[in-house]
Amino acid sequence: MSQLEPPPGYRAHPHFDPFEDRIGPLWLSDEGGDLRFGFGATAMHCNTGGTVHGGMLMTFADFALCTVGCWDVIETERCVTVSLNCDFVAAGREGDWIEARAEIVRRTRSLTFVRGLVSCGDRALLNFSGVARRFERGS
Repeated sequence: MSQLEPPPGYRAHPHFDPFEDRIGPLWLSDEGGDLRFGFGATAMHCNTGGTVHGGMLMTFADFALCTVGCWDVIETERCVTVSLNCDFVAAGREGDWIEARAEIVRRTRSLTFVRGLVSCGDRALLNFSGVARRFERGS
């Protein structure tokens, strides 16, 4: 398995979750205030049909949900997923650069509501929405 290089402007995500070591590397870009996440689809991300496994796309959406949900307070808070809703639109393939973009829809004292899109270029792969619960680090 060879790792695909990210496009310019991406850097390795400074992850805090050991699970990401198994599915990554995962990348991020926050150039111009536009927060984007990405990964290069390799054979390890694919199913027997040769497309990116739906579980990988959902895991990637969950990663984007929680990172966006805590991005502005990532040093002091952590997030856990309360709910995640996904709609598959198209398949990704080995060699694709896959990106996620997400936006906060609403934030309460402890919950963040997020919606987003996982895509490859201009091709939508998965729409998602979800809720993340925020906790102070150490609690």
